[in-house]
Amino acid sequence: MKVVLDDWLRAARSRIDSRDAQVLAAHALGCGRAGLIARGREPLAADVHAVLDDLLDRRAAGEPVAYLVGRREFFGLALRVAPGVLIPRPETEGLVELALERIGGFDAPRLLDAGTGSGAVALAIKAQCPRAAVSALDLSPDALAIARDNGARLGLEVEWIASNWLEAVAGRQFECIVSNPPYICSGDPHLGRGDLRFEPLAALASGEDGLDALRVLCRQAPDALVPGGWLLCEHGHEQAAAVRSLMRCAGLEDVASWRDLAGIERISGGRVAPY
Repeated sequence: MKVVLDDWLRAARSRIDSRDAQVLAAHALGCGRAGLIARGREPLAADVHAVLDDLLDRRAAGEPVAYLVGRREFFGLALRVAPGVLIPRPETEGLVELALERIGGFDAPRLLDAGTGSGAVALAIKAQCPRAAVSALDLSPDALAIARDNGARLGLEVEWIASNWLEAVAGRQFECIVSNPPYICSGDPHLGRGDLRFEPLAALASGEDGLDALRVLCRQAPDALVPGGWLLCEHGHEQAAAVRSLMRCAGLEDVASWRDLAGIERISGGRVAPY
């Protein structure tokens, strides 16, 4: 006897979040949430039922929904994601907003996204500020392949660069450098829990105190910024003071931190002294 969609959703909700079940069902059926309502009493074809049960088992085991459906929305853009890249988070949209404020007064600003992953930040900035010359770098070939694919599919022109942080752009300068680098402590038990178990460790952890990548960025960025140019970095919820100290030690001025919607200091930045 075939199972109808509503019955599958009801059973799925006993194992996973209700919204996750709807997202998986919509993905397997190739429809939107409204389509789920319209097709609620339809019997599931055997092959679709098998796909849904596989997705349910994987989600119940903790695999992120974004990897299961192969996409995540970020700043209004539908991005392809896969296990080789960090899943874009809503709090990172604040990094985009701050960068757009910093480059808003330039006719043709040059912006660099360091550690781009899926290309989320770089592509969101390019979409909102088409006149900007946006470059993005990452050390991971898998991440760059996904970022390039996202850029091509969205029709957004970004320069994609293979680089260990800013090494490949030595001698170039930008009005703004943004980064959502790895910032979790390497021994943090959260790395073995939830969605983080499935995401690339290199995009999450950065040394015993989580600050190794941020130290490199703060050291390298001043030479890659024009006078008055800004470095903006996302970081962990207890790292704001440490990151501000790193930025000041690197000679940056007007160093500050900004809070996310939960009131947590999530992004810090500073600028090179103007002329």
